[in-house]
Amino acid sequence: MSTFTSHLPDPEMQSEFYADVPMKRLVAWLADTVLIALISLLIVPFTAFTGLFFFPLLMLMVGFVYRVITITNRSATWGMRLMAIEFRASNGERFGLGLAVMHTLGLSVSFAMPLLQLISIVLMLTTARKQGLTDHVLGTVALNRAAAF
Repeated sequence: MSTFTSHLPDPEMQSEFYADVPMKRLVAWLADTVLIALISLLIVPFTAFTGLFFFPLLMLMVGFVYRVITITNRSATWGMRLMAIEFRASNGERFGLGLAVMHTLGLSVSFAMPLLQLISIVLMLTTARKQGLTDHVLGTVALNRAAAF
């Protein structure tokens, strides 16, 4: 095991931490997207309905703020909490504000570039720790909360 990830559970000896994480992340993302869309719709009247003209941008902004706030507070979005997963840094700690911003920025860049998102999905499905591209760059993981240490 590399020293960079030595504080994270070993995927071979403690596989329960990584079991079904890619599918749980997908369902969590879907739940979060629905919630972000609803929050964005609630904001539209406060923009004198001009928010309808730039709704995708509004959702992007709301989503960024939503993800940073929820990940900073408990190292997981509400969708992730629903699916019982949470993020951990390379030292095993929960995310702070800086790491939450960096992870959310990485997610946003990946969504903006489909090739990066495809690479991220392949990595989640094929690597031992089920890490996406942003996770690999930052040294972070998503873990099953029920197995949390």
